[in-house]
Amino acid sequence: MGLSFKFAIASDLHIALPSTIYEHPGRFHLVEFSIPALEVVLDHLSHFDLDFLLLPGDLTQHGEAENHAWLANRLAQLPYPVYVIPGNHDLSTPDCFKRFTPHYQKFGYDHQPENQLYYAQEILPGVRLIGLNSNWFDDNGKQIGWLDREQFDWLKTILADRSAQLTLVTIHHNILEHMPNQSKNPLGQRYLLDDPEPFCELLQQAGVQLVFTGHLHVQDIAWSDRYGFYEITTGSLISYPHPYRVLTYEQSEQATRLNVQSFRVRSLPQQPDLQHFSREWMGDRSYPFVRKLLTQPPLNLSLEVAETLMPQLRYFWADLANGDAKFSFPEFPPYLRTYFEAFSDSPPADNDVTLML
Repeated sequence: MGLSFKFAIASDLHIALPSTIYEHPGRFHLVEFSIPALEVVLDHLSHFDLDFLLLPGDLTQHGEAENHAWLANRLAQLPYPVYVIPGNHDLSTPDCFKRFTPHYQKFGYDHQPENQLYYAQEILPGVRLIGLNSNWFDDNGKQIGWLDREQFDWLKTILADRSAQLTLVTIHHNILEHMPNQSKNPLGQRYLLDDPEPFCELLQQAGVQLVFTGHLHVQDIAWSDRYGFYEITTGSLISYPHPYRVLTYEQSEQATRLNVQSFRVRSLPQQPDLQHFSREWMGDRSYPFVRKLLTQPPLNLSLEVAETLMPQLRYFWADLANGDAKFSFPEFPPYLRTYFEAFSDSPPADNDVTLML
């Protein structure tokens, strides 16, 4: 018999108890909805016969101990296993590295050395999950996406063991581009793993076909012809469009497929029309991002010209985050039209799709 199982993904929860919410006029994340939104998701997921839930990082607002404790307690009440990894918000300072795993011993780290932020577990018969830590600080104290040498060598050893029928990998930072020329754009680079090629080559050699990420707050599925795997990144539960996924893996003699269904948190007691409210919230706060996009390389427009275009790009990031975007800017000059319309989605679809493996 082939493998068959169902699991869910909710990413970038940014859990924030009311007493911990960081207030700032330019705050982008709707962290005040983090706990109510998670409860809506967990209630909906209770109607599925799930084998496990995957949370690919940024579990908390800024790594607060009380937020980790609340989340770990809530996850312990679920009837299915949950597997987590840290995100950049969870490890926002070097001091956080030793404070993460004690909260999540039951959620991936129970068989690992103390404070080891990565793990490999057989989560179902024949199915191995590798959870990685992509958070690091460079010599200048800047937070980056990186796999340190010790972790990379450990991963080589783990992947050399081919006893698992299927290996799934989860890591917070993206390893494939999810936007055109993302690795060359300063605004996009920060979401990517630094120097991902050795990592991708390792996955290719081991025959890994599925990688699950977060961080970008965008619904997107990317395929690498070069390395032969899909990277499925899931948007943030506290940012428009507040998505989560349910995935079904089915293997038979005829075919192996992964069916991906995406859902949205559409209503909360505090916000009956969350989708409209959140899209407007993001649009209101999009101007600094759009200004940088227009005035920095590769466009390098003057601020005067950029400000004439910014109103037409009010919902650009929201539509990108929603997945399956189709952009049309016929009023833009040809070179700008070409640039922005290139962000339109290309196969595979980002939200609902069946991937043949």
